[in-house]
Amino acid sequence: MEDRGPWRALMPGVIEAAERSEPATEPEPGLVPVRDPGDVSDPGTADRPGSEADEIGEAARAAPPGVAHSSAVMAIGTIFSRATGFLRTVAIGAALGGAALGNAQQTAEAVPYTVYQLLLGGMLASVFVPFLVKRRRQDGDGGDAAEQRLFTAVVAALGVLTVAAVLAADWLVTLYARSYDGRQREVAVLLTRLLLPQIFFIGVSGVASSLLNVRHRFGAPMWAPVVNNLVTIGAALLFLWIAGRGRTVDTVTDGQLVLIGAGSAAGTVLQGVILAWMLWSAGFRWRPRLDLRGSGFGEAARAAVWMLVYIVIAQLCVLVTLNVVNRASREADGSGLVVYNMALVVFQLPYAIIAVSVITALLPRMSEHVADGRRDLVRADFSRGLWLASALLVPLSVGMLVFAVPGATAFFSYGSMSVESARRIGLVLMVFAVMLIPFTLHQLLMRVFYALGDTRTPGLIAIPAGIAQAGTALALLALVPAHRVVIWLPLSYGLFYIVGAIGASLVLRRRLGGMDGRRITRTLVRLYAAALPGLALAAAVVWAFDRMPGDRLPGLLAIVVGGAGGGVLFLLAARLLKIAELGYFTGLARARLARRPRAGRA
Repeated sequence: MEDRGPWRALMPGVIEAAERSEPATEPEPGLVPVRDPGDVSDPGTADRPGSEADEIGEAARAAPPGVAHSSAVMAIGTIFSRATGFLRTVAIGAALGGAALGNAQQTAEAVPYTVYQLLLGGMLASVFVPFLVKRRRQDGDGGDAAEQRLFTAVVAALGVLTVAAVLAADWLVTLYARSYDGRQREVAVLLTRLLLPQIFFIGVSGVASSLLNVRHRFGAPMWAPVVNNLVTIGAALLFLWIAGRGRTVDTVTDGQLVLIGAGSAAGTVLQGVILAWMLWSAGFRWRPRLDLRGSGFGEAARAAVWMLVYIVIAQLCVLVTLNVVNRASREADGSGLVVYNMALVVFQLPYAIIAVSVITALLPRMSEHVADGRRDLVRADFSRGLWLASALLVPLSVGMLVFAVPGATAFFSYGSMSVESARRIGLVLMVFAVMLIPFTLHQLLMRVFYALGDTRTPGLIAIPAGIAQAGTALALLALVPAHRVVIWLPLSYGLFYIVGAIGASLVLRRRLGGMDGRRITRTLVRLYAAALPGLALAAAVVWAFDRMPGDRLPGLLAIVVGGAGGGVLFLLAARLLKIAELGYFTGLARARLARRPRAGRA
């Protein structure tokens, strides 16, 4: 009997409930995949210039259908990873502030992750996980030789890459922050040198996670980042205790920089060690092998060239964004990269928890329907996934829009992070909030291509999307006052996903015989209409509490009172408008709560 116990992941149940309530579609056969979807893995969003874990990449390697325990462990691990990641962001902001010192640290932290992702991480995520799965299934030794060769090749490449990156630290800082000079440049170079050795352990974490995933050990890769976050939080708080508030690039000492840099790197090292130990516990014993000829790695890499094109373009957009933000911040002598990155972390929180859960549940289903040649079922899965995710993301995006400034003030204005910098985080987040649905739409469309085994189209679509993002960012730098560039920069970020979503929709509409656009549009319009009463109430509450003395407490009260009242109004309006999409969540939750007492008595 199908497992309906407490370990069952919520989202698959919601999707099944929605599917059961809809009439069966007329079969539309004839869908032909570009290549075996099993040969294609997921590169993730590939656009985050820092240490935030990218759970969307893990979603592509999620537990197989029916493994409810693993799905629940992954979901809970994602929530804890994101929660501690948010606290990590708050702690770093409190320690270093939102001006030149914080900007230098954010640049230094971005460098090792972007270098790794560009030169090795994207290849590992998108190529070798499905390759190893196939080798374990087909090879007489259960894929052991392929795993030994991969681990050896990755460790060797990581060693060379790490040494080269440390030696090139000065040049890398110039590449990512050309506008830095004087003491700010010295600080950025020192922190970059301290953080670049992370490349080796980031890579060890990546390959260990891959080998654990092919063994169906899904918990550790989702939980290990929590340890990394906690260590970094400790280092940030220790820095704040020793150095005190208000340190700048001119007053911070090299010893204090070593504390924050080495502490942050220690978290990554510990994460890599934990994952390596978990891999050893799963039975893997490394025996170095360098006989790569005939291993099949080259063929696997050539099959993913277009996936790598997508990753390279995303990383080039990160490069442009970092330079634009640092240049504008330098000219305005104010907050920049810290403000932008912290707003980006908050912006992606609801997506990482909600939309990733949808994608985790949908990918196996879509791949099965592709194998059966059923374009109608693939189209229905995409449509269902988008409007189910939107049922939660639309009210959250509206809430993010109205609560951004008071929320940022309440959660970020500690230690060296001034109230003014925290408010700027809120202003940036308001612009990001408008991009949440386009961002989610784009990500879901990309996963349809991956289910079809098509990596070429996403790579081609990324070219005009990347040009639009980079061009808009440079135009903002030229046309907008420097102190407002960072506030409007999310427009360029969102434009990548808007352009990409338009291109992807046009291609898939022809390939799938439509995209259920009327249903999607009608659902989104009704969801936003249902959110309007709650938006009005929340805005009034924010306005009222803003008249109170103080900064943090009024913001917290506005979120609690306005969020609760606005949420109730949204649910009532959704019921009046008969928005069934939201009812699938509430219905399943009520059913589970009703079953629990009976299960306890049993």
